[in-house]
Parts: sequence; structure tokens; C-alpha cells
Amino acid sequence: MSGNAAAVMTKPAFRKVEWLARDIDVERRADGTMVLKSRIPLQAYEEHLPASLAKWAKEAPERVWLAQRGGPDREWRKVTYGEAKRTVDALTQALLDLGIDGRPVTILSGNSIEHALMTQAAMQARSPAAPVSPAYSLMSHDHVKLKYLFDLIKPAVVMVQDGPTFEKALKALDLTGVTVVHVARPCEGIESVSFAELAQTKVTKAVDASIAKITPDTVGKLLFTSGSTGMPKAVINTQKMMCANAAMMMQVRPRAGGPLPVVLDWMPWNHTMGGNAAFHPVMVEGGTLYIDDGRPLPGQLEETIKNLREISPTYYANVPAGYAALAAAMEKDDALCRSFFKNLSIMAYGGARLPDDLYDRMQALAVKTTGERIVFYTGWGSTETAPTSTGTYWDTERVGLIGLPFPGVELKMVPSGSKYELRLRGVNVTPGYFAQPELTKKMFDEEGYYCIGDAGIFVDDADPVKGIIFAGRVVEDFKLFTGTFVHVGSLRTDAIAAATPVVHDSLVAGQDRAFIGLLAWPNLHACRQLTGNPDLSFEEAVKHPAVIACFRRGLEAHNRECDGASSRVVARAMLMAEPPSIDGNELTDKGYINQRAGLERRAALVERLYADKPDQDVIILK
Repeated sequence: MSGNAAAVMTKPAFRKVEWLARDIDVERRADGTMVLKSRIPLQAYEEHLPASLAKWAKEAPERVWLAQRGGPDREWRKVTYGEAKRTVDALTQALLDLGIDGRPVTILSGNSIEHALMTQAAMQARSPAAPVSPAYSLMSHDHVKLKYLFDLIKPAVVMVQDGPTFEKALKALDLTGVTVVHVARPCEGIESVSFAELAQTKVTKAVDASIAKITPDTVGKLLFTSGSTGMPKAVINTQKMMCANAAMMMQVRPRAGGPLPVVLDWMPWNHTMGGNAAFHPVMVEGGTLYIDDGRPLPGQLEETIKNLREISPTYYANVPAGYAALAAAMEKDDALCRSFFKNLSIMAYGGARLPDDLYDRMQALAVKTTGERIVFYTGWGSTETAPTSTGTYWDTERVGLIGLPFPGVELKMVPSGSKYELRLRGVNVTPGYFAQPELTKKMFDEEGYYCIGDAGIFVDDADPVKGIIFAGRVVEDFKLFTGTFVHVGSLRTDAIAAATPVVHDSLVAGQDRAFIGLLAWPNLHACRQLTGNPDLSFEEAVKHPAVIACFRRGLEAHNRECDGASSRVVARAMLMAEPPSIDGNELTDKGYINQRAGLERRAALVERLYADKPDQDVIILK
């Protein structure tokens, strides 16, 4: 037996998770196209989400549904299912009294208990809840996207947590005929009604009558795309889509009589991963969601750490940068480790590939604390698929997978060069974009599959059940002038992983050029730790010798693993001081990088990368 085989055999076991069987049917067509689907039927699910709130309000009225820190002492403010149902019914009555007649209820502010309650009330009133990224109000200077969306969906109600905070955004909008709702303070010069007042509305039979009229096809939410290829689109989320998708996620990892879900989560509810994938299964199963006001960002991680000292989640999801920050904290704090891993069955990640070294660090902490490893789980989908359509529902050690299709989902794989273009059909796929029928027609192929624009490859071509690897966006890929094809998605994530921890994100350049270049944004928090300077600025970070040396070492290691392949080797690189711009379309509201817009906006930097005599800021690797 080889040493490697012996090492694998001696690894501690994973903490037990009851996964759904990988019983996948593979249809192979003459043109190379394949269609994958689970032979296991999708389990039954509720007709609409308000039915789940009503169920737990009746069966477990004293159980805590939502909790969030607040007040001067930042103590947990908790709302039970029974309390929530009473408040939601009162808000529903208030919306019906306003005569909004199915027009959307827009929420401009971030996650909060009031945000959740108003969302459920909008659904009960049969008006779509339309949460908008706070970045469009608070980070934008021109509010162009906010005004565009406002004009597109024409909401009847706009809610903000705090009026003065959103003053500029509100005053940029035409609020004629729109009811503005504030939670904390009104905005001077803007007529509004308080959330507390609406929550005291006397409930009549009209509420139950409205709920009785909800059908599976009733629009429950409008969720906005990132706007990476233009203005954001309003994706119709029907009750059927959202309930079916929650059922899919629960079916592939059933609790099997285990503890009720306890989740601490920060992901924004205007994003489908936070608002649907994280939020809905907790409510459907009658669990408890703690709203985390922290973020995996410098100065904001401390809130998450404080929460995790008190809350032991059964399921935890984060982006790789969040896990990197959490690992660094837990490596210095055994008590935090014990609290985090105590009841944890699954760690989920999304948004980017999880670096191998980070996977190893988190597993080392889990084994040190519990004697067991914890499975890392991920899924794949989009705003248009409510969101997850595939998942890694087995004990896998491999990162970078997107898994296999859920029950109720058909995954069509169309040959595209050395990869497959991925397309989806199923009950969780949107019927289209709100008020944009022409765009809706372009979404689907001739068989009704949604063309998501992503690409994938098999772990093992001979055995599809081993899973699919995400291979980037089809439209991002390009050719060097030699004709060599560059797969941007996989190269970008591999380069970021190699340059961990000093790089946060990057742009891959090289179309019609002789070699690949990389423009990278530094991870300021990691750079400050590396240099020992807590006040290091972006401008100082990109020029600091220790940061540059770490960046260079990572990319040189990446290049050595590429064995000289021109489609993978990064020949030149540069660190950028200016953060990605949301108004410039480089940064989507969900925090993703728009490769095309970024390269266009930073064309001058691209030219510096490829100059015959590059300046001192360009790192030459080859």
C-alpha cells in the first residue's frame, strides 16, 4: 500500500449526514449532448410559503423563528412563529387597506426582522416582495440602477429600515402614489408611515380570503439579477418555484429526525442565495434563523465572531473569504471552535471556489475540536432557478464541484469545445423576466431549457455520477492570438486561490494577446496582517514588498503546476489600488466581478500589462 493510500485510510470520518442516493439517469444523444436527472421523484411541498408560517404558528407558536441583535446593548431581539404570524397578518391587512392590488412591495434596506415580516405580508397580500440591493441606494452616486428598477416594476410600497440613511435614494425617486414605510426614523421631507403603526392594523377576514387565493403560480418575489450585462432584470419567483426549491434542498440532505435547523447567516436577502436558499428551508422546517449583522470584511467580522460564541449552528454557509477570516480567528480561540463545531453537520460555501489550503485548515480545526471532519457542501444555480439546481450531496473531499442535479431538475449538457454548456429545466426555473417578454424569449432553448451561460466538465467522463466541476462562464472565455483557448472561470479561481491570502479577486486579460495577464485586487485585511500595519491603505498595500512577494510566490507556484500550458500560465500581473466600482458595472450588487466591464473600465491598466517595456508596477512572471 502506498503512503498516500495509507494517509487517506487514516483520515477521521466525516460527521454523519443522511444524504439522498445519487441515482442519476444519463441520456446520451448522438450529437454529444447529455441530459442528467435524478430517478428519485421530488418530494411533496407546500403550495405557498405563507402556509409554512401558518403551520409553525399553529404547531409551535412559542418557538423562535427570527432573532437579531439590536438596542444599545446589542442583545438578541427574538420573534416567535406565533408572534410573527400575528404581525404578518396585521401588515397584510394594512397592505390590503392601501389597495395596492398586486403591485410590488419594494424593500431598499438590508436584512432585518421587519424586512422578513413585510416580505411575508406582501406574499399574503398577493403582491410580490421586491428586495433591492442596499448598494443601489447607499453606494451609488447617481442611483441610475435604482431609478431604472423603480420604473420597471412600479412598486406601490417602499420600505426602509431608517429614513435618514436612505434620504438621498428616496429623494432620487418619483414617489407619486407610493406609500413609504419607515421602521426606525422618518426621512425629513418625505411623507411616510411607521412600520409599528401598520403592525397594529386590526385584522379582518380579508386576510384569510387573500391567503386562500394564493396559487402555486402566484408571484411571491421579484429578485434582481446582478446587471453584469446591462441593467438588472427582475426575475419572477413564483410560490411553486420557491417551495419546490426548498424541498429539493431539504430532500438531498434530510434531517432524519435530527435537531431542528439553527442557522446564523449574513447573506443579503436581495440575493437569491440569502433570500431563498438560506431563508426558506429554515422556515419550511420550522427552525430558527439568527440574522448576522457581521460580514467577512475588515472591521465587520467581529460581529460574526461574537455571534458564533453564543450560537452553535446546525448548518453554516459563507463565502471562501468568510471561511478564511473565520479560520484565522478559530486557530487562536479554542472556545470559539467548540461553539462553532458543537452542533454543526454541514459547512456550505458558494460564490467562488474554496481554496484547498483553506479546506485543510477548516478540517484540521474540526478534527481538533470534535474528532470528526465536517462535510463541505456547495450547490449551483442562479436567480432564475430559485436558486440551486445541483448540489454535492455526498461525502466529498473535492472542492470546485457543483455536484449533480436535484430531484425535479433536468440538466442538459451541450458540448462546447472541451467543456459543456449547462442548461436547466425544472419546476424551480422562472417563467421569465417581469415586464420584459423579449428578454424572456431569449432565455430558453428550443426544448425549454434555461440557458444559464455557465460551463462544466465531469470529474470522470466515464462516470458522470462522480459529479460536475464548474468551468466558468461560456461568454467570458477567449483565445490568445496563437489560437489557444483560455477558460477564464477556472483560471481566475485557481489564480486567486494560489495568491491567497493577499488577493481578494481579479480580472483575467489576454484576448488576442500573446500571453495571459492578471489584474488583481488586494485583500486589505490579509495584507495588513501580513505587513503588521493595521492602518495600511490600498495604495500602500499594492506597493508593499511583502505583499508583492507573497503575490509573486503564489502565482509562480500556480505557473509551475501548469507545466508551461499557455492557456493556464499567468505571464504578467498587477495589483490594483482602486476598488471595483458598482456604478461602473465592475461589481455586481451581489459582490461578483463583471469580467467584461472590468477590463473595459481598466483598459489603461491592461495596456500597461502588455507594454513592450512594462513599468515597475507590473510583475513579470515569465
